[in-house]
Amino acid sequence: MDPVRAPRARGLTVAASSAVAGTRVVVLGGSGFIGSAVVARFVAAGAVVRSVSRSGRPPVAGVEAVAADLTEPGRVAEVVADADVVLPLVLYTGGGTYRVDGGEAEAAARVNVAVVRSVVEAAAGRMIVFAGSTSQVGSGARQRVDGTETDVPTTEYDRQKCEAERVVLESGGISLRLPTVYGPTPLAVDRGVVTTMIRRALAGERLTVWGDGLMERDLVFVDDVANAFVEAVIHADRTAGRHWLLGTGRGVTVRELFETVSTSVSAHTGKPPVPVVSVPPPREATVMDVRSLVADPAAFTAASGWRATTPLHAGITATVAAVAERESPD
Repeated sequence: MDPVRAPRARGLTVAASSAVAGTRVVVLGGSGFIGSAVVARFVAAGAVVRSVSRSGRPPVAGVEAVAADLTEPGRVAEVVADADVVLPLVLYTGGGTYRVDGGEAEAAARVNVAVVRSVVEAAAGRMIVFAGSTSQVGSGARQRVDGTETDVPTTEYDRQKCEAERVVLESGGISLRLPTVYGPTPLAVDRGVVTTMIRRALAGERLTVWGDGLMERDLVFVDDVANAFVEAVIHADRTAGRHWLLGTGRGVTVRELFETVSTSVSAHTGKPPVPVVSVPPPREATVMDVRSLVADPAAFTAASGWRATTPLHAGITATVAAVAERESPD
């Protein structure tokens, strides 16, 4: 895919844009789903951005793109040597998903944890902003979390997130814990649940929810998430040294989400909405998959002024249009 024109910094104020102008920002995992959106936001805000990924593909124009295997000794130090800000947004997906099965724990840790350790060692004294997950609290947490909970991670993925986050925070960095993130992506393959269901609906396939589908999720549009990383850097005097939750503070059931996808695809194609049906959870489902989790972002809003501003329907509509265009045979 050719680089696209860098978008305007929608959602960022003029003051925010000027605050990071000229800042040297290195995004590890910069061609990924969230990484590419973060790169675009920093570029649009006037930062000098280096995107580092295995492919070396530039996600937007106006960015330095570097191909690197960050698990190789010394490579992290090379790519972050001149950075003012480093964002380690790498994620192990060797098993075809972000999930970490028992046999993949060691391989996953070389990406999810060891790369972050290398960043902290190589970028000592510089700002590091990590991407955590709201699911780090574990299955025993209440349905609505606000960041004050004690973490008791349930899955290996969340255990690795907690370990990497601890290293970052001990260095004085920042962690933004992300809920379910969705939106258009430059990736040829996006494994996110929203995009997966959009593809199925475009193909005329039914959408399947696990169980009754009444578990709630907090969904944030990817552009809003990208804005949060910029705001975290701008307000580092208030955000450094702790983790923060991103979210809308509003839950939507998985069934309602899939019905919204079905309706939106129908409006785009002019075809009848595909049905949403219940199926038993698959064997690989974890307890975190079938419980509700909604994030209260009030603390981060108070510290940075950030809010998620994209309504779910508008975000789904934009994502449907992008997926349909990308997958069109013409």
